[in-house]
Amino acid sequence: MSDYIVSARKYRPATFRSVVGQKNLTSTLKNSIESGRLAQAYLFCGPRGVGKTSCARIFAKTINCLSPDAEGEACGQCASCKAIEMGNSFNLVELDAASNNSVDDIRQVTEQVNIPPQVGRYRVFIIDEVHMLSTQAFNAFLKTLEEPPAYAVFILATTEKHKVIPTILSRCQIYDFKRITIDDMAEHLAYVAKCEGIEADPKALGVIARKADGAMRDALSIFDQVAASTRGHLTYQAVTENLNVLDYDYFFRLVDAFAAGDVPEALLLYKEVRDKGFDSLFFANSLAQHIRDLMVAADARTVSLLETPADVSERLVKQAGALPLPWYYSAMKILNECDFNYRTAGNKQLLVELTLIRLCQLLAPATPPFDNTDRKIPLRDPAGTAPRSAATAPADTTREAAAPYEPQPTATTAIPEAPAAAPVAPATPAEPEPPHQSAAQKGRPRTFRLSAAKHTQDVSQEQSREPFTDAQFIEVWNRYIAENPDQHILTSAMREARPVRTGEFEFSVMVKHPAEQQAFELSTTRILEFLRRELRNELITIRVEISPESEAEKPLPPQELLKKVITDNPALGEFLSNIDAELA
Repeated sequence: MSDYIVSARKYRPATFRSVVGQKNLTSTLKNSIESGRLAQAYLFCGPRGVGKTSCARIFAKTINCLSPDAEGEACGQCASCKAIEMGNSFNLVELDAASNNSVDDIRQVTEQVNIPPQVGRYRVFIIDEVHMLSTQAFNAFLKTLEEPPAYAVFILATTEKHKVIPTILSRCQIYDFKRITIDDMAEHLAYVAKCEGIEADPKALGVIARKADGAMRDALSIFDQVAASTRGHLTYQAVTENLNVLDYDYFFRLVDAFAAGDVPEALLLYKEVRDKGFDSLFFANSLAQHIRDLMVAADARTVSLLETPADVSERLVKQAGALPLPWYYSAMKILNECDFNYRTAGNKQLLVELTLIRLCQLLAPATPPFDNTDRKIPLRDPAGTAPRSAATAPADTTREAAAPYEPQPTATTAIPEAPAAAPVAPATPAEPEPPHQSAAQKGRPRTFRLSAAKHTQDVSQEQSREPFTDAQFIEVWNRYIAENPDQHILTSAMREARPVRTGEFEFSVMVKHPAEQQAFELSTTRILEFLRRELRNELITIRVEISPESEAEKPLPPQELLKKVITDNPALGEFLSNIDAELA
C-alpha cells in the first residue's frame, strides 16, 4: 500500500514526446535545443495542469543530457538525467514563489547563479508561480535576469501572466501553454487505464476529460478517484454517478421537448434532475452549454469548436439540424437571463421552470391574448364574455347596449362634474358646452398626455375596442376616486376636473395647479389601466392641461394683497384706521 503512487506523478511526462496536448510548443523547444539557440530566460504561462513545470524539468534534463538520442530527447540513463529525475541534481534549482516571494528568497537564488555547473553544461533555475513575487523581489531579480552567466537559464512558470511586471516579460521568451483538448485527455487516460489493467468505457473517459476542464493533472486525479470507487471497472453510469455529472441524454431529451413545445415533458425532466440532487443553477448552466454546442454543431464550419467526445459530437450534429439557427440565439439569451436573475430570485425553482416554459414556446408561442403576459385587461372565456363582478354587473349591461361613439364635427361633448361622494349611478350627459380654449388661444401651453408610453404597443386587431358612453366613463372615473382615497391630491383634482370628450376614445382634463398635473402624471399607468380594464378599451387616452385662467392669476405681493383685502372689506380698513396702523 505504501508503494502506491498517484497517476499524476507516476505518469508525469519525462520526455518531450510524452507531453500531452502541447505538440507545437514542445517541437519549438526541441528545435531550439538542437540548434543551440537557447535564451537566457523563458516564461511558461497557461492554465493549471497543462504541463508547464513538467516541460521546464524536461528542458533542464535535455540540455544537460550527456548522450541524447537521435530525436534530441534526453536519454534518461546518464548521471545527469538520473540526478534530475531523483531530484538531487546540483544543476536544477526550483523555487516555489507562492511561499518564497520575498527579497531574501530571490537573493538566495541570485547568489547561487554565480556557482557554475559541476556536471553538464547549464544550471537551470525554475521559479514556479512567479507572479506571486513581491514588487521588491521582482526588482531585485531584474539585473540577474538581464545579464546572467552563460551557463544560467531561468524558466519562470505562471498561471497569471498579466500579474508579471512588464520589465520581467521583456527579458523572457514567452511560451503560452494551451488547454488540453478532451480527445487528447481521453486518449491519454485510455493509455493509463491499459497500463494499470483497468477496464474503462471510452464514454466514461470522455466524461472524466470534460470534468477536468483542460487540465491533465486534474483528469488523472479524477481517474484515480473513480477507479478506486468502481474497483477498476469504469462504466459510463458509474462515472456520472460518482462525479455528480448530468447525463448528456437529459439535455438531448430536453431539446426534443423544446422542439415539440412539450412543456409537461420539460418540467418532468427538470424534476428528475432535481430529484438526483443537482443544483438548479448547475442544471441551467449545463443546459446553456448544451445549446451552445448545438449552435456550434449546426454549421459545418464551426463543428471543430466542439469539445465533446466523438459520439456526443455526432449526436449534437444530428439534433442541431432539427431546429432553426435563430432558435439557438434566443434560447441562449433566455438561459443567460435565468443565470443573471437566479441569485436574486426568491423562488429559484419557479424561475427555472418559467425559463423552460419560455424555451418550449419559442417555436409554438401562445395564441392571443395569452401571448402577452403584461396584458392588464381580463382575458376572455371560451364563450367570448369577460368575467364580471357583482358590483360592476349593471354598468356592464349598459355598456353592452351602448352604441358606438361617433365624433361630431362641430363641438365636443362636455361631461358633468364628478361629485365628491362615492361612486354614483350613470348620469345623463349635461347640455353640450363650448370646449375649453386651446393653449394657442390662451398663451403658453401646459399639457401632457396620459397614454402609458412605456406600456404602449402597436394597435392590433386583438386589442379590445369596446364602445362606451360618457355616463359609463364618469361612473368608472368616480369609482377610481372612491377606491383610492389615499391619493389625496389626485382624487381632489379628479373631483374638480371636468373630463371633456375630444375624440372617440380621447378625453381632455383641466386642472388648476401644477401639483395636480404632476399627480396625474405620476399615476398615469395606474389610472389608464383601471379605465381600460373597466371599460374594456385599450385605446383610451387622457390629455391633462393646466387651466389658462389659473395660470393667469399671479400671486400679489403682501402689501398689495393687504390693500385688496381692505378694499374688499371696509370694516377691516376702519379698524386699522382706529388703531393708527400703517401699511408697511
